[in-house]
Amino acid sequence: MMKDYTKWHNKKALINKIEPRPFFHEREVWYCAMGVNVGFEQDGRGTDFLRPVIIYKKFNNEIFLAFPLTRTEKESKFYFQFIFQDNAKSAAILSQIRLIDARRLDHKIGVMKTDDFEKLTKKFKELIP
Repeated sequence: MMKDYTKWHNKKALINKIEPRPFFHEREVWYCAMGVNVGFEQDGRGTDFLRPVIIYKKFNNEIFLAFPLTRTEKESKFYFQFIFQDNAKSAAILSQIRLIDARRLDHKIGVMKTDDFEKLTKKFKELIP
């Protein structure tokens, strides 16, 4: 599949101008402009190149670490399965954690349950020795 980097580049230029950045917290799930990426890195979808992410670690009001989410069910040490909104299965892709600027956040869609977030944290720490 050919990726359209030109459309993403134009969208990214607009995202870079966003002020002020959205306000966010750890455990929140947001649609995020992930863009068009290289190889097996997770891409966003649609005209805004959005993908849901779980905010894992907030460093300040500008940047955070996030895991992209997928609905694909995989039993692997690189995925954390959980139930989110309306009993829909979701999975955090632990191997694709990344630093993200808050300007990429589009809109909040919910908050991960506290016990699921604690399990996610434990599984991620087991992955990173």
